Amino acid sequence: MSGRLTVVGLGPGDPRHLTPEAAHALAAADALYGYGPYLDRVPARAGQSRHPSDNREEGARAAMALRHASEGARVAVVSGGDPGVFAMAAAVCEQIEHGPEAWRALDVVFVPGITAMLAVAARIGAPLGHDFCALSLSDNLKPWELVEQRLDAAAKAGLVMALYNPISRTRPWQFGSALDRLRRHLPQTTPVVFGRAVGRPDEHISIMALAEADPAHADMATLVIVGSPDTRVVRRPGRAPLVYTPRAAAKVSA
Repeated sequence: MSGRLTVVGLGPGDPRHLTPEAAHALAAADALYGYGPYLDRVPARAGQSRHPSDNREEGARAAMALRHASEGARVAVVSGGDPGVFAMAAAVCEQIEHGPEAWRALDVVFVPGITAMLAVAARIGAPLGHDFCALSLSDNLKPWELVEQRLDAAAKAGLVMALYNPISRTRPWQFGSALDRLRRHLPQTTPVVFGRAVGRPDEHISIMALAEADPAHADMATLVIVGSPDTRVVRRPGRAPLVYTPRAAAKVSA
């Protein structure tokens, strides 16, 4: 029997955001690999083995799943959000590149999911309505100096920024440093959106100006969207405000 590896995006957490393709891939697998809390989102099925691992063991997790698939099993690796956005798809590809030849002969499929920046954006309007970028503030796999360079470049270019992995117990100061850096380039009134655990029971959304943005509002379950100078907040009596970035760019003076 020929093995198969499927990397499946679970979306932001609400079962309604799981695509039919992802649900089918999960049901068809002989074995599931993933970060423990993500595996907990997948219903248990008779005869299907589950292999949880820690959040910072992506490479080892991918290698174990590939090894299992090369033995002829149908294996699914689960990933929160979309597996191609700061997640397991790249880890799997890296292991295939550097691993045994047999891994390159496997049938490998990537199933997309709704990533956090899209889920948060949908809750508040259209902050990604014009040009934007996504940055991870984690310096576990890249130097902080590179993060700073990219923050500077994105702010100077007028891009809306979706900031993944803003803060954790082992990275307590980086998000505050990033906000201070952005205040050098952006108007203090620039909208900042904190979207925590979107699609889950403990979801919380808050909107504040860059001048007031406090790192204490974020944790590892939070996706932060920093607007551009063009991003607008529409106040609505009795309703939550809308945050959007107009589709047409403001005129640039010569």
